[in-house]
Amino acid sequence: MAFRDKRIASLEQTLQQLRDVTNSTALNKASIIVDASKYIEELKQKVEGLNSELGITESSSNSQIDELPTVTVKTLKKGFLINVLLEKNSPGMLVSILEAFEELGLDVLDARVSCEDSFQLEAVGRESHKNDSVDAQVVKQAVLRAIKNED
Repeated sequence: MAFRDKRIASLEQTLQQLRDVTNSTALNKASIIVDASKYIEELKQKVEGLNSELGITESSSNSQIDELPTVTVKTLKKGFLINVLLEKNSPGMLVSILEAFEELGLDVLDARVSCEDSFQLEAVGRESHKNDSVDAQVVKQAVLRAIKNED
């Protein structure tokens, strides 16, 4: 019974984090997920708009742009939402990034990773101990260093 209670509490916490990230006011799971889907679509449109402003297209022949890592870190109420996208993957990339989190004192609360062709990571991390020097920019720089060291 305790395992079930922990699982429910974890799910509720994850849904609350999703509500925080997406600025959702929904109360039930389905509505929160619908709001998250809409939020993702809005973000995709913003990225497309920014890419078109910069003259970057999906079929860009500039391999240097294709290989640049995309790292975004958003500050949440209690932690960070970290997104990493690389066009290529290397065997130790995930380990390097997780070690960077550990060095910063970040506990990974939730993560989704794809390492098949490209490398994609979405993680929610929170500070395991009080450290005022850790902010979104510090997290981003640590992830970029981990990526560079893995290359």
